[in-house]
Amino acid sequence: MDVSSSRLFALSALARRGQMHGYQIRRAAQLDRTELWTDVKPGSLYNVLRRMTDEGLVEVVRTEKVGNPPERTVYAITARGRAELVSLRSAALGDVRLPPDLVDLALQYTEDLTSDELVEAIGKRRQAVAGQVALFEDEFRAAKPDLAGLEPLIFEHCLIRLRAELTWHDTVLSTLQEGKS
Repeated sequence: MDVSSSRLFALSALARRGQMHGYQIRRAAQLDRTELWTDVKPGSLYNVLRRMTDEGLVEVVRTEKVGNPPERTVYAITARGRAELVSLRSAALGDVRLPPDLVDLALQYTEDLTSDELVEAIGKRRQAVAGQVALFEDEFRAAKPDLAGLEPLIFEHCLIRLRAELTWHDTVLSTLQEGKS
């Protein structure tokens, strides 16, 4: 089963927090910092909600307007949506494949680059990964007092994966440097 992160998040948010309008679900994604450790894009949640409504996984409970914001559609998860949530979560917890990384494909076809060009490209990429590690470490430190349940483990999982990427980049750079000598 191909698991949609956005579907899994939206159904989980509705199951956890009850009836919500799209902006509340989007805000929950931002507050939970899901964009740091998933591919959930808060702006895509509106389309996901519409599709899930068409499929009977969520239902429109009402439309409300409070103050100046536009009318907001309030959604609730259906029994069918709860079953879908269980199925999506089980699939996600059981999925152990490593998602493909485009760097591997790009490396396969670098014969037209000089050694220096390749070292420079990998070095820049390593710097970007190091920046992500620093960002996650800062976010983790700042968020730690407010994290609950398994959230600290999610941050640690992301950090371990990013640090492994740094180690791999160091290995690639070392191998490329040895090849130049």
